[in-house]
Amino acid sequence: MIPLIHIVVFSAIAFIGFKLLRLFIEGGQFRKQTRCDAKVIVITGANTGIGKETAKELLKRGGKVYIACRSLDKANQAREELMAETGKTDIHVRQLDLSSLESVRTFAKGFLAEEQRLDILINNAGVMACPKALTKDGFEQQLGVNHLGHFLLTNLLLDRLKASAPSRVVNLSSLAHRYGTINRRDLNSEQSYNQVSAYCQSKLANVLFTRELAKRLEGTGVTTYAVHPGTVDTELPRHMGTFFFLFEHNLVKPILRFVFKTPQSGAQTSLYAALDEDLANESGKYYADCRAQKPSKKGCDNETAHWLWDVSEKMVGLSEKTL
Repeated sequence: MIPLIHIVVFSAIAFIGFKLLRLFIEGGQFRKQTRCDAKVIVITGANTGIGKETAKELLKRGGKVYIACRSLDKANQAREELMAETGKTDIHVRQLDLSSLESVRTFAKGFLAEEQRLDILINNAGVMACPKALTKDGFEQQLGVNHLGHFLLTNLLLDRLKASAPSRVVNLSSLAHRYGTINRRDLNSEQSYNQVSAYCQSKLANVLFTRELAKRLEGTGVTTYAVHPGTVDTELPRHMGTFFFLFEHNLVKPILRFVFKTPQSGAQTSLYAALDEDLANESGKYYADCRAQKPSKKGCDNETAHWLWDVSEKMVGLSEKTL
């Protein structure tokens, strides 16, 4: 028989080991109590997951938060939950379908008509590893939603961001950008399609967009940040077939979720980029676990970033007078 003291010691060591492992998995945390009182904030796709947790924290810190989502029903439900959880009511729901350029323009027009400032824009929404599909404007879904929709939205709101400076644009990218390539010959995946490659390309586009935007905004007081939230327990992998089935299976779910960040931890780098005063003079960089990281070599390619900007302008129908 194993002595009781051995069982107690082993259990204590196992418990401490578990806690340390979870702390490592959860990654960097934004622990500063920085406020955002009276700041106007737009977050795309904030009805669930990382976006919802980001909205909750910014609401608690005094922000006036707009959650821009495709589904008004889900967004209104999220709003009710956020108000109940925070006791704050300055949260507003607006419809925004990033797979439709018309919807992006409609949202921007409405927002500009009702708000005289925009302090923080968090381009959070995204899709991952979709079966091949096209947006309403004929773009490959992941490129269209993850990059082009946010590219147009940001440009349409730039004048308001400049007028509200110092202000910030936070773009959610991913570690997956390291495996991405901007396919100049087939950017829209018309000749061939791989759902993972297309996702990685869209996340690399987020990094390059952030980089080029920072260059074009030098001296305006608007700063930009690309962030990797980590591997997070969200609905994002819902298109990944067998993997997502296993992820949601009652027997496997507890095991997989043990090694994934919670949405609350996934939101930490977004909050860091949106709020940390130490980043006021930084722009165009890539962050993970609440610290600057070096992106991939392709993510530092200024010539490709410039090329992608020019092509994206043409794809979404922006005039050259936007910047």
